[in-house]
Amino acid sequence: MFINTKLASLATTTLFVLLWSSGAIFSKWGLAHASPFAFLLIRFLLALIALAVLIPMLGYKLPATGKPLLYAAATGAVLLGAYQIFYLLALDLKVTPGVMATIMGVQPILTAVVMERNRAWTRLFGLGLGLAGLILVVYQSIGLGGMSMAGMLFGLLAMISMTCGSIMQKRITDNPLGTLPVQYLAGALLCGVFVPFQPFHFEISTGFIVPVLWMGLVVSVLATFLLYRLIAQGNLVNVTSLFYLVPAVTAIMDYLIFGNRLAMLSLFGMLLIVVGLMFVFRKPS
Repeated sequence: MFINTKLASLATTTLFVLLWSSGAIFSKWGLAHASPFAFLLIRFLLALIALAVLIPMLGYKLPATGKPLLYAAATGAVLLGAYQIFYLLALDLKVTPGVMATIMGVQPILTAVVMERNRAWTRLFGLGLGLAGLILVVYQSIGLGGMSMAGMLFGLLAMISMTCGSIMQKRITDNPLGTLPVQYLAGALLCGVFVPFQPFHFEISTGFIVPVLWMGLVVSVLATFLLYRLIAQGNLVNVTSLFYLVPAVTAIMDYLIFGNRLAMLSLFGMLLIVVGLMFVFRKPS
């Protein structure tokens, strides 16, 4: 029984890492056939439709009206809306999925250091390593790799939005899955604000339909449910290990699918970020 439970947990974790790591790859593919805001808005609408069906079926309830509802909406606007907007704009400005995944690898370090009062030297050292790795990646990408300053700025804003949104989400302890429809609606509304002022076009082709379905249903819904399941089961080691794996898996996918190699300086930056994560999430002896 114990072995079966352990295998199921490992399978859930592995599936989540693969699905979450694929997000940047499918987004990059979809952006070759659609404008960022067209891709994002349709993704949000697909996720909303799926959640409107699944949440009542699974017995989850929407947050109560008043402060819980407003807080859930504000969290969705930051965690899903602002984060996804900046993320897709960075990819659209030729920031590679591997570089984006490496930048996002700093987010768990910032979240853990800001949220917890533990100011042990190991955590501060891990934060320093993570930020040093981020500086190397940004320097390589802009100074040596020729990526645009605007693209890297959007990448950093995506990382900051994810950090702030994660901190807000951690404070939702009552029925967190029930807040998902509200959060995706808030993200869609924020995206919709920019639509009239941005290019809006998409192709009716495999290159658009497959990525937007994958991101709207598989990543936005299935991967999120897997993550909540891991957290609910108390698999803290598995959850924190995801932070180590996602940037590397995305970089490997980026190389295999698009042929984008991380430069040696960026690889060293990724290594510093991973080591920093190990120090941040290290259990005290």
